[in-house]
Amino acid sequence: MRTDRLLARLEQEPQPPSMPVPEMSRTRGALLWATLGFYVAIVAAVLSTSWLVRLDWQVMLFRPYKQWPEMHAFLDYFVVLGQRGPTAALVAAWLGWRSWRTRTLRPLLVMALSLLLLNVTVGAAKLGMGREGPHYATAMGSNEMFLTGDIFPSGHTANAVVTWGILAYLATTPRARRLLSVIAAFCALGVGATTVYLGTHWVSDVLLGWAAGLLILLALPWGEPLINRVDAMLLAVRDRVFGTPGRYAHTAPQLDAAPQPVAASLVGSAVAARSGAGAHPAKLRLRAPNRPRPGGRPDHPPARPVGSR
Repeated sequence: MRTDRLLARLEQEPQPPSMPVPEMSRTRGALLWATLGFYVAIVAAVLSTSWLVRLDWQVMLFRPYKQWPEMHAFLDYFVVLGQRGPTAALVAAWLGWRSWRTRTLRPLLVMALSLLLLNVTVGAAKLGMGREGPHYATAMGSNEMFLTGDIFPSGHTANAVVTWGILAYLATTPRARRLLSVIAAFCALGVGATTVYLGTHWVSDVLLGWAAGLLILLALPWGEPLINRVDAMLLAVRDRVFGTPGRYAHTAPQLDAAPQPVAASLVGSAVAARSGAGAHPAKLRLRAPNRPRPGGRPDHPPARPVGSR
């Protein structure tokens, strides 16, 4: 890519470009309901202390962090990709630049709505089910539900799905969307598996965290009308406070037309009047005032000489 093209892409757009907005299609709707069913199934399996709880205990007693201790140092840093503070700051900086460049607050508003939904839904589920983590388990083989914990679903996992998935959601080209979807899936799967390796979450916590984050991404098109209204309202407030022109006020002012000569305007008026009476403009002819009519009499008598009687 040439340097001038790269620099042109870094400049601010002259006006907000038309960016595709994802819609709630049939495919997206089917995925949303399927993910919701998976979410409910995971909760039901844990509440009933089914095979999933037995798997949780088997993996915990296996203690992966002791089986591969050489990976511990790297994964301690890798799991930061799921922490809300660092990832939100990093992604917000990128989306803030995109908002400035495209002259719209939509990228930042999409992220704000996503994190709000994440905090409300995941936070309520954590506090409502009160599950204890592997390091604080009270009884062998129990589901550890409705105690004093707050790890079900996994917040790290859900945050990784939402934070990195927003980048794919806001992509403007199919190629960028595919690439960012792969990156988001790698981060979400890696963070979830890392929490199991470190022993901070059960396997079922991670499964529910993936489902919780994916539900938010799939439901985002329902919030697009609200995002558009808030975007227009905030930009209007900005224009009033700072006295800046509106988002689409980029057209040059029209200049007043130059005045036409008096004779040209009179001729134009005469032509328009005769044209309205049924005469064709091309057939109009101007006659001299004293030119004789076909009958022999002039239109006006000639002027008398001075001193004549």
